[in-house]
Amino acid sequence: MKRFIAVLSAGLLATGAVLATSASAQAAACGSGNFCAWTDANYQGQKIEWPGDDGWWEGNIADQDSSWANHGISGPGIKDHVKVYASANQLGPMTICLAPGQEAGYNGVANDRGDSHIWATGC
Repeated sequence: MKRFIAVLSAGLLATGAVLATSASAQAAACGSGNFCAWTDANYQGQKIEWPGDDGWWEGNIADQDSSWANHGISGPGIKDHVKVYASANQLGPMTICLAPGQEAGYNGVANDRGDSHIWATGC
């Protein structure tokens, strides 16, 4: 009986560890085919979604971006990477580039620097 309880306890602990890991590894809420940016780290705060390029981020997202997700669609010849730039019309330095499916809950170099982005075939 003691062995049964020990095995059961170990199984429950392992299940709890898996559940805890799964909860923290959730994907960012961003629509299929879109690039998303949030004003706060870990996909919190105001979110903006774009299906295409944007040469000038307006409102509360410009220079306020702290997390990003690329949920673009991939395929041969499709622009599926997202390049974020520190100035309007992609004139400044690139702050971050995301491959298809890539998400960044925070990046110290890119934090609060985004002003525009384009979809590209690579980084």
